[in-house]
Amino acid sequence: MAVVSKTIEFETDGNGESIDITGDLAEKLNESGLNNGVLTVFVPGATGALTTVEYEPGLIRDMKDLWARLIPEGPAYYHDQTWHDGNGHSHLRATLLGPSISIPFCSGALTLGTWQQVVFIDFDVRSRRRRLVLQFIGE
Repeated sequence: MAVVSKTIEFETDGNGESIDITGDLAEKLNESGLNNGVLTVFVPGATGALTTVEYEPGLIRDMKDLWARLIPEGPAYYHDQTWHDGNGHSHLRATLLGPSISIPFCSGALTLGTWQQVVFIDFDVRSRRRRLVLQFIGE
């Protein structure tokens, strides 16, 4: 059993931007030299999250609308009162979705469904450079 750690980095616009990282993950899996195992992807940070979706424009808009209804940007949040950074809603959204995802891989390929892509969502209120930690465990 081997453990291979890698990272991917990219720029984001924030404000609920969704980025399809499936191709990046497949590329890093290929570089790892592993064929069978599990990949864990982790977001170091409190305002980004990971999920899988059918990455298409309509669903991306639907997700933005969903987050605006569930955890709106406007109300006063205690976090904003503490730090005055206006991103209390960002932290709550990221907390609800979560900072990591695990994906099995077999025969050197991620075991995703036909219409399933791995997506990073940046809920913060500003653009920034993001880094994701990837850990492949397998053989």
